Amino acid sequence: MNRRVAVPFPPQRIVSLVPSQTELLFDLGLGNRVVGVTKFCLHPAEARKQAEVIGGTKNFHFAAIDALQPDLILGNKEENYQEGIEQLAARHPVWMSDISNLPDALDMIRRVGLLTGCPEAAAELAASIDTSFEALPLPANTETAAYFIWRAPYMVAAGGTFIDDMLTRAGYENVFGQVTRYPEVSAEQLQAAAPQHILLSSEPYPFSEKHLAEFQAICPTASIRVVDGELFSWYGSRLQHSAVYLRQLRAQ
Repeated sequence: MNRRVAVPFPPQRIVSLVPSQTELLFDLGLGNRVVGVTKFCLHPAEARKQAEVIGGTKNFHFAAIDALQPDLILGNKEENYQEGIEQLAARHPVWMSDISNLPDALDMIRRVGLLTGCPEAAAELAASIDTSFEALPLPANTETAAYFIWRAPYMVAAGGTFIDDMLTRAGYENVFGQVTRYPEVSAEQLQAAAPQHILLSSEPYPFSEKHLAEFQAICPTASIRVVDGELFSWYGSRLQHSAVYLRQLRAQ
């Protein structure tokens, strides 16, 4: 992101503003250094018990963060908000990731390892994830899909997103790949796109089985299922499980 960040090495008081990066820190054995996390940092379960909850990913409790005296704050360009990050960066070392595909995620993992003094563990983790995706076979026939992240209004993951990259690696063609980021779409636009598969993410909107009929009425011939949003969108150490999940998904 063309920013130079000076960080005491190795950092001992880390605040993570991104759930997937929080999990990464714990999986790298750095949980005892994490002093602040967001309310959305669900993994591991102990993260929100041993560290202070400092708000959400887009509404920080600045006084609480200041009181923690962090020597490193980890954020992400998409998940956090610019005004809040700029306010934090004026007082603390803030390192930001910017991730839109698997190579970006693997680079982030390695860089976090370098920042925190455990480059070998991070490199090993990144290599393991990379190998798992290299072994992911693409189906003989690519099938079209729409991936929904929100309801009322309907919103999808489109081109330029990490989820779009995961869809491609799973052998799907995103019917909304020609537009960018997370657009709103209407029922009429979904009908016109006519995806063979409609994937309803378990997060950030908590889609469940009760929503299947709603989408089946719009696209009667589509295969509709609820999918694990964390395994499609968490770009930290949870990626260890994503390739296997994507393989199983296409096999169903």
